[in-house]
Amino acid sequence: MASAGSIAVSRDGRGSLDDSPGLVLLVDDEPLLLRSLRRILEAEGYETVLADSPEAAEAALADPRLSVVLLDLFLGASSGLDLLDHVKRVRPDVEVIMMTGHASIESAVGCIRRGAFDYLAKPFDDLYRVKTTVGKALERQRLVRRNHQLEEELRERSTSSELIGNALAMRSLDRTIHSLRHNESHVLIQGESGTGKELVARAIQASSPRAAGVFVPVDCGALPESIIESELFGHERGAFTGAVGSPGLFRVADKGTLFLDEIGEIPSSVQAKLLRALQHKEIRPVGSSTTVPIDIRVISATHRNLEAMVAEGGFRADLFYRLNVVRIEIPPLRERREDIPLLVYHFLRKHGRENSPAMGIEDAALEALEAANWPGNVRELENTIESALALAPGPRLRCADLNLGRPGLRPTLTAAPTGLPLSLEAYEREVLQRALSESGGDAAEAARQLGIGRSTLYRKLGQHGIGTGGKGGGP
Repeated sequence: MASAGSIAVSRDGRGSLDDSPGLVLLVDDEPLLLRSLRRILEAEGYETVLADSPEAAEAALADPRLSVVLLDLFLGASSGLDLLDHVKRVRPDVEVIMMTGHASIESAVGCIRRGAFDYLAKPFDDLYRVKTTVGKALERQRLVRRNHQLEEELRERSTSSELIGNALAMRSLDRTIHSLRHNESHVLIQGESGTGKELVARAIQASSPRAAGVFVPVDCGALPESIIESELFGHERGAFTGAVGSPGLFRVADKGTLFLDEIGEIPSSVQAKLLRALQHKEIRPVGSSTTVPIDIRVISATHRNLEAMVAEGGFRADLFYRLNVVRIEIPPLRERREDIPLLVYHFLRKHGRENSPAMGIEDAALEALEAANWPGNVRELENTIESALALAPGPRLRCADLNLGRPGLRPTLTAAPTGLPLSLEAYEREVLQRALSESGGDAAEAARQLGIGRSTLYRKLGQHGIGTGGKGGGP
């Protein structure tokens, strides 16, 4: 360093700034130490900024790329604690690692309480600890920034907070819901189980003229055929053995919205009465000789192909057309994988508990979630995150915390991996390497995800010359 108060920037020129591991500010009044730290960190690919005083560090604090600060506790006549306070005040997103040659438990605790990420004692006999501490600080800083970005995206959602996603299909769904805000036509929602059909129905009702009315959900598939008519249309006292009288769900939903989930399960004996109720806007309770007027909007949903059922005679065509005034298709989660990070963060925030140490998720675990097939769709993803939060031992969810080995959930290869020959041996090697990567090198977990025994896994790893990194125990 040429003189006190100077600042130097080192750029390695290897790719764009977005691709670099991170910008690290080094603040110390010992030029030799600064140059040594710069060599250590640049060897790891970091871009570094060197400053020998708080005044020289000020310019770097304004750089939006700044991720980590290594700060000496004593800077000549200045105090590193004052600069620590300043950094956490003007750049709370930046992680600060304190350094000192006069280490003590009291000073370490004091630095941590004032917002420092960690504490390093000089001289640096263990260079590995220096590199790993900077790496962990950068990882935490990126996690916080990513969480803030995802939180901002969630805040900008224009519809219900539960309808989350920026995929093209979800943006189209948003526009459809918005276009129905002044409309009371019946709506048919189609989508696989777990895609959020009821959430869409609630969003439609919340933005409609009936927003102030009740929303009455009915799971048609859960109602026995013997009582479904009575449940929907009500019954008079004494209409059948044990009947005490009930208004029925149609009347409960009067002036509001009736959501008929799994409409394809409605028995044919009830379909005609449902059609009449929709056509004439009146119902006849079981055991009654008079009709009762109703004022409701019906939103129905199904995971079945109603048009095919109509062609096969399993569903009335006239009822289908009465329900299918507005048609909404909800895509399965595997067709909008770009929404998984937003959904994961939402579920982390929704199910995070004070007694759960996990507040984030590792990149490898998030990549594993994005690659999974999700036959249970968003509901299954939510259950996976909630379960992982309950059992995770650390601050971030890992691959090992996620139960991704269930049948149908594991990702499948749809094309030959880049650079590999189109052969069964190449596919097997790729699958083994992926399983080890997703399990963090834990052989037992990798074997569980693949659905094979641990001894079989070790045998196949040996055939392909793949190491496990020593995790998972012996075969």
